[in-house]
Amino acid sequence: MKYIIEHMDPEMFQWCVVEYRHAAEGVGRENFLVTNVDGQDTSRLKGIETRKEKAADLKLSRVCVLDPAAEKTLEPADAQRFDHLVFGGILGDYPPKARTRELVVPGAERRNLGKDQFSTDNAVMVAKQIISGKKLSELEFVQDFVVQMDEGEEIILPYKYLLVDGKPFISDEIIEYVKEHGF
Repeated sequence: MKYIIEHMDPEMFQWCVVEYRHAAEGVGRENFLVTNVDGQDTSRLKGIETRKEKAADLKLSRVCVLDPAAEKTLEPADAQRFDHLVFGGILGDYPPKARTRELVVPGAERRNLGKDQFSTDNAVMVAKQIISGKKLSELEFVQDFVVQMDEGEEIILPYKYLLVDGKPFISDEIIEYVKEHGF
């Protein structure tokens, strides 16, 4: 399975870079691609395959776009149906603005990962778990990850995070970024 992030933000924010690297580590760099990447941003994603073209221009077959607004939920049986899973690389707004609908790939079907909003790296990992044989209902999650700041201060990341070995799937680098720059 190839996991493809279509970078959809107007620039390559550091937050995106960290999430893309984290997702690539989770599914294996050989199974990961980021499309719609400006040439100057390629170096920021060193070690990750990137393309300047959009996913729609790659002439992919057996494609699924992961979209929270899709009617059907991704299921383990979809591993036999699809070779490519395409995700919108979007810094999530809260509340969500449903920007994934702008991601159009010819011939693609659409599936959701439930109705909750995930970070990009978590969406990729949840899809990987499902494609590997687990149903969405069998996965464990935590909603609203809390980053402890100074004493008596915290920042809540209002997304759903997959639990892996009892811990939220979140990059230590994101936690440090939030502590330094806020959310």
